[in-house]
Amino acid sequence: MSTEDRPAAPRSLAEALRGRDDVSLGALLRSRPDLITPVPTDLTQLATRAGTRASVVRALERLDRFTLQTAEALAVAADPATYDALLGLMAGDDADPAVVQALPHALGVLREQALVWGGDDRLRLVRTARELLAPSPQHPSPTGLGPTVQEATAGMSPGRIQEIVTAAGLPSTHDSVSAVTSLTGLFTNRRRMAALLAEAPADSLDVLERLVWGPPYGQVTADPAPRLRWLLDRGLLLPTAPGTVVLPREVALHLRRGLAHQTPEPVPPAVEAAAVHHPQVVDSTAAGQAYTALATVEELLKDWDEGGPAVLRAGGLSVRDLKRTAVALDVPEPVAAFWVELAYAAGLIAPDGEADERYAATPAYDEWLELPAPERWSRLVTAWLPATRTPGLVGGRDAKDRTLSALGPGLDRSAAPEVRHRVLALLAGLPEGTAPAAESVLARLRWERPLRGAVGVPPRERSRAWGREDDPRSRLAEWALSEAEMLGVTGRGALSAHGRALLGAPAAPAKSLEAESSGPGDKLPVHHRPTQVPTLSPAEQDVASAAAARLLTPLLPEPLDHVLLQADLTAVAPGPLRRPLADMLGVLADVESKGGATVYRFTPGSVRRALDAGQSASDLHAFLAAHSRTPVPQPLTYLIDDVARRHGHLRVGAASAYVRCDDDAVLNEIIADKRAAGLGLRRLAPTVLAAQTDPAGLLEGLRAMGFAPAAESAEGDVLITRAHAHRTPPRTAPEPVPEGPPVPDDTLLAAALRAIRAGDLASTTPRKPGTAPEVSGELPRTGSAETLATVQAAVLTGEALWIGYVNAEGAASQRVIAPIRVEGGFVTAYDHTADEVRTYPLHRITGVAELADDAG
Repeated sequence: MSTEDRPAAPRSLAEALRGRDDVSLGALLRSRPDLITPVPTDLTQLATRAGTRASVVRALERLDRFTLQTAEALAVAADPATYDALLGLMAGDDADPAVVQALPHALGVLREQALVWGGDDRLRLVRTARELLAPSPQHPSPTGLGPTVQEATAGMSPGRIQEIVTAAGLPSTHDSVSAVTSLTGLFTNRRRMAALLAEAPADSLDVLERLVWGPPYGQVTADPAPRLRWLLDRGLLLPTAPGTVVLPREVALHLRRGLAHQTPEPVPPAVEAAAVHHPQVVDSTAAGQAYTALATVEELLKDWDEGGPAVLRAGGLSVRDLKRTAVALDVPEPVAAFWVELAYAAGLIAPDGEADERYAATPAYDEWLELPAPERWSRLVTAWLPATRTPGLVGGRDAKDRTLSALGPGLDRSAAPEVRHRVLALLAGLPEGTAPAAESVLARLRWERPLRGAVGVPPRERSRAWGREDDPRSRLAEWALSEAEMLGVTGRGALSAHGRALLGAPAAPAKSLEAESSGPGDKLPVHHRPTQVPTLSPAEQDVASAAAARLLTPLLPEPLDHVLLQADLTAVAPGPLRRPLADMLGVLADVESKGGATVYRFTPGSVRRALDAGQSASDLHAFLAAHSRTPVPQPLTYLIDDVARRHGHLRVGAASAYVRCDDDAVLNEIIADKRAAGLGLRRLAPTVLAAQTDPAGLLEGLRAMGFAPAAESAEGDVLITRAHAHRTPPRTAPEPVPEGPPVPDDTLLAAALRAIRAGDLASTTPRKPGTAPEVSGELPRTGSAETLATVQAAVLTGEALWIGYVNAEGAASQRVIAPIRVEGGFVTAYDHTADEVRTYPLHRITGVAELADDAG
């Protein structure tokens, strides 16, 4: 292609965007969805929005480490810079092959995201990004470089500049500009610079060595030491303020052998293996954890079945209620907070909305209970994956120093789903059965995404921040690993087969022969790039969850229909029990211990609980005989008969309350008991006692004294007390809080591109001289009569017009139309910007302008 045929270089970002095709623009809008919220009117507005500080900061924080290093290098390069100059800053004099290979891709990402524009001979970093990343005394560059010689000498007197030039062995000049140019030429010439430094005292070189990788600023006294004086005289250090000197950028780059960064990182760090297990061991372990997760959530909801803890005025659980829940679940409080939040995210619990608001199970919980165990598990993990609520924050403090409570406000972290997905994706890229070293996962995440809020922070400080407890992304990653283990997505730290299916990940890479050991101390580096796991749409996630449930089904134990009764008044359930058996046994006995087998203990109180629920002694004997693989022990038979014989012997009713019993000796025993003093009892008849307390309090008091009273109705019948399940009205699960605007789907993207192209056509189409507004971007303004006459003339001539239009919502736009007819106060025209025939009210057209004759 000749020079005349070569397209002109773009003069602005808007022109560069105008030269892109729809595929390239679509990639930009997908990577930076904030740019189409709302949809820009044209490409000029898109370019303006792409250069705003908030949008640029968001884009920079989503770059990987090497791509960000490339942007940082461009910020300290000349503006514009050539590709060769950028390559020199990134690869140095030794031209690191890894950097040479990775740089085109990194530069391509910056171009795609509109952070860099221009050809390889004129690379320009957008101005806002340069301001954020370029060095300044207030905000040191992440590269550790200081200002250029020209910038550092901007306020220096001409005489002092000439003295430096002379001391550096350069001929004096007639003006400061040429003197600075001469000094810059010396510092950027490797051979001459090496000769100058060869004359430097050793201790002067030590000073340069301390400043070379940053920070480039140092303190000096009014009478500098000889080693500093030598550097100051030759401009190798330049004063920036009284008592402060700086190492010029050109000098630092010479000492660094051209490198902008001390350690370019073109290759992501490998995820190392901490241990390797047999895949079947991993799957079995994960399945056991999945079963435990289901049992824990069921136990939590059973504990809250009749109405859970009260809702705090500010929302959430109180510290005391969380502790009580942790004791009931037999887990630490942070783990209890996770299970509570998981049930909330899955829509199984919610506030009941009553005046005395409490947490309770939702109707969805009853539907969830009826599902097979694998489907119940998939419902939980499908709710966990996109959840933005972060249980790990419970117990911490918010920005106003208020305690963050479980189920309360302030727990949403928009980055949580992304970090969770990426952690699991890294595990999916490892060979089957491989558990990663947690620190290597964090190192990989550090490379893939710079620390949020660290734009402009030097890399060393940025790395230290990742290790702090207040670093959000590393904490999110650690929580993701532990939560995945508790849910059974992973087993022994490795991703399970059903966990891989849940992500929609491809098959795991084959395990190498060197990775056969399964010892916990094995440290095996995994030198491959982890598999890219796509983010699934809701429909795709449903399919993946169903596949995960199918893989989990054969790994979960089959529910049992029997227990083993023992002579010490205990029953052992050697595995999960079928629901009717588990529910009945939960009423008849108390859980003593959990684990691979659950141990239940029968007590007088538990047997009385079953009798209160309407069971008779014969019912209980028949139930135990039908579901025990061992004979019913005599002690258990005697316990049931003894409690049943005394159950209902005393009757309690409403007087305030009364007690009646056919055996007056029992009533005499009650009155004589000192523990009955608080009940306010007095004899009404030989077989009746009246009480000052209510029936419920009287029942509890008598039971505390060792009796087994039964409540009776007004007709004298025994009242059967069954657990009253409390449910909230239908509730939907909480919606995740997105991190910025969502990525547009194909339909929205196509519509946005069409609107932007249309608006750009309208704004850039040439107008006839004298018809366009004086200020670029303004709508044309003409009177009603002129507008009507121009449109009618265009109908006759078939010419296109440029119009300004304000719709019913008050939104203004520019359009290019070809009028077809005008009648009834409306103009029907072919809208070139919308590529369709439309009708516009004339009173909404702000004005018209004729297009130039050569407008295409």
